[in-house]
Amino acid sequence: MAVRPMLAILAGAAVAGFGVNYFTIANGLGEGGFTGIAILLKYWFDWSPGITSIVLNLPLFILGWVYLGKRAMGYTIWGTVCFSFFLWLFEDFGSPIEDDLLLASLYAGVTVGLGLGIIFRFGGTTGGVDILARLANKYFGWSIGRTMFTFDFFVIAASLFYLGRERAMYTLILVFVAARVIDLVQEGLYSAKAAMIISNRPQEISRLILEQMDRGTTLLKGKGGYTQKEKEVLYVVVSRPELVHLKGIIQQVDPHAFVVISDARNVLGEGFHREDA
Repeated sequence: MAVRPMLAILAGAAVAGFGVNYFTIANGLGEGGFTGIAILLKYWFDWSPGITSIVLNLPLFILGWVYLGKRAMGYTIWGTVCFSFFLWLFEDFGSPIEDDLLLASLYAGVTVGLGLGIIFRFGGTTGGVDILARLANKYFGWSIGRTMFTFDFFVIAASLFYLGRERAMYTLILVFVAARVIDLVQEGLYSAKAAMIISNRPQEISRLILEQMDRGTTLLKGKGGYTQKEKEVLYVVVSRPELVHLKGIIQQVDPHAFVVISDARNVLGEGFHREDA
């Protein structure tokens, strides 16, 4: 395993472990997955979440190592061990935010999501449901996302009986915010716009984009579904501020062009962000 991803996963585990203890547990909130089970066991029996988490994952480490391979499990084991360590290190660290569970759930979601996002971005996981989901997908064909959602749903539903309706609802906010932050960290804050342009004058639009915007374009072969006529479809990716200029060029050359614009994240290459990770 490379040193840089291991250090990044270590840092992400520290942030996530801090967030779980300082905001989630300190304010009596819950979580999804194996972390949620560890938190419930903390509430019920005062067992250390760090120790409980690693104990729950040990059988899955063995299953994953045998059935998924050591290469697939390397960063997962490292991420899980680091996360469990920081759960233990920061245990009982923090105090409740008085009379503001919304603020607590938001801060918990941001810190836990930030930490987990860093772990996931560098190829690690915190074990638990992730291993189960990959095993279920490999041998039973179950959707990874659906498996993880179903497991999280049952954990949060079990939390309802201990936390009560109000805290369970704030836990849902926490989980939602964490998921959004994880997406932002993995995909990056930068987003571009991708445009598919169907026009009778694609070559002229392409030339003006290159001359005025210094952006490359791609001409794709297409065929009209009704007319069955061959057409060239112009594909281009621009930054968000350049979108108005692009629309102006299209309107100038062919006001009747059919244009589809969508978000494009993690755009790598000439003229856009480059990553080493």
